[in-house]
Amino acid sequence: MKKLLLFFFLLFTIPMFSQVQDAWVFFADKENVATSIANPITILTQDAIDRKAMTGITIDARDVPVNENYIAQIKAQTGITVYAKSKWMNCVYVRGTQSNIDNLLNLPFVTQVEYADKNLNLLPFDGTATTNKFQIENTKTVYNYGDAANQIQMLNGQYLHEQDFTGTGIKIAVLDAGFPSFSTNPGFANMIADGRLLGTYNFIDRITDVEMYSTHGTKTTSDIGGFLENQFVGTAPEASFYLFLTEDISQENPVEEAWWVEALERADSLGVRVVNTSLGYQDFDNPNYDHTYQDLDGQTTFSARGGNIALEKGMLLVTSAGNDGAGFMYVGTPGDAPGVFTVGAVDENGDYAWFSSIGPTVDGRIKPDVMAQGASAAVIGTDGQVTFNNGTSFSSPIMAGAAACLWQSRPQTPPAQLMQIVRESASLYNSPTNEMGYGIPNFEDAYNSLQQLGVEEQTLKDYFAVYPNPVKDKLYVSFPQNTDKAILIIYSILGKKIVETEVTFQQNFISVSSLQKGVYIASVRANNKNVNFKIVKN
Repeated sequence: MKKLLLFFFLLFTIPMFSQVQDAWVFFADKENVATSIANPITILTQDAIDRKAMTGITIDARDVPVNENYIAQIKAQTGITVYAKSKWMNCVYVRGTQSNIDNLLNLPFVTQVEYADKNLNLLPFDGTATTNKFQIENTKTVYNYGDAANQIQMLNGQYLHEQDFTGTGIKIAVLDAGFPSFSTNPGFANMIADGRLLGTYNFIDRITDVEMYSTHGTKTTSDIGGFLENQFVGTAPEASFYLFLTEDISQENPVEEAWWVEALERADSLGVRVVNTSLGYQDFDNPNYDHTYQDLDGQTTFSARGGNIALEKGMLLVTSAGNDGAGFMYVGTPGDAPGVFTVGAVDENGDYAWFSSIGPTVDGRIKPDVMAQGASAAVIGTDGQVTFNNGTSFSSPIMAGAAACLWQSRPQTPPAQLMQIVRESASLYNSPTNEMGYGIPNFEDAYNSLQQLGVEEQTLKDYFAVYPNPVKDKLYVSFPQNTDKAILIIYSILGKKIVETEVTFQQNFISVSSLQKGVYIASVRANNKNVNFKIVKN
């Protein structure tokens, strides 16, 4: 599968492979961690600090940069080339012979090597880098959506625009394979004139120029922020953008996952709130690097790990499910990650598009999360004209822009809660399917649910709550103010105790994936008080 999630076929021959290998090299520690966390402006922008404070995200050791002295020593080793680095996972991505890479373990600060060729790893990776220590007045905005009308109205996204939530003030990063003619494209003239194109970076060539390679990124960005009067409107036409080129169209190699995580880290440091990535990774030029279905558990691949951390850092990461519905079949990575909001494709009538990758994940979770139009989706091409393309590549940005507008209405909402509200608004929430996930969201319903949280804010300050309900995988506990731990007990409907555990403000959830479907009682006990909730396990 070509990682650009446009729907097309490629014929290629598999080249002969030398003994050169790709690997992630993990480090033991970082320098000046405590000082950096105490003075976060030295490692993050003020926008990033403000975003984390607003949504209750803690700045931690993962925000501290990788030790550059360590990187310099790695680069100095015989036969080693460094292609990318990750502060979140405290590692670098390297290429060299297996012998040269193995020699890196002799360096005192290197604690683990993880090969892209999984056959070379002595033990399966457990999904964690164990070596890391560490109400606005309604002004009724009305657009003539032109050719984009169907894909916006299918989600009831126009309702958000009518409430004057059009993405203003929301920073969105697009990670893609190229943005040719972006600066001269009339579809982005308003964005550029308004100063809403905030920055660009090409992680492959290490330059700021991204107007090269594939036209894919230009098209996907148009579905969020494009605007041609009376012809086309993106789902977040007033948002601000960073454009990051992370995909090398000349090859299929796991280094692209490393660049992708690097771009997420830069987005986080710049205060980005929403990331769209119409990319996915499953098979590579070297078949030894391929991800199998067993790898797609949301924790194993490098990009899935990065996607999960992005959510923890306060960003909403929206990605395409993939176009393997008639091939590999299953949602590719990072779409398998629980921290990533994965979007499949429907046609103009809201019916499943046959090419859209399906779920569940290997560990049984619902994926894709939701659906949007990806068959005959309207886009703006590099010539500034509206055209129509097929692929989950386009369902993802259509959804990302709508989510950005929803978040604008209550920006203090944690991103995981925002995702859940969108899921609960979807057409199949109570009866999800492997093809459609939870179905097509209704953003008017999501908006109303989100605003209701404002009415409930004081209640949430004073009382415990549990969510989501119905629940599938994780049951979360919302703590009242001045309380930071409690005992959570799950009983069967007949009163049999099934689970008893402590939850804290920092670790506020338990896994209920092993429970059978049915009705249970969740009892939360703290400060000599008990509160009970009836919950439904799906």
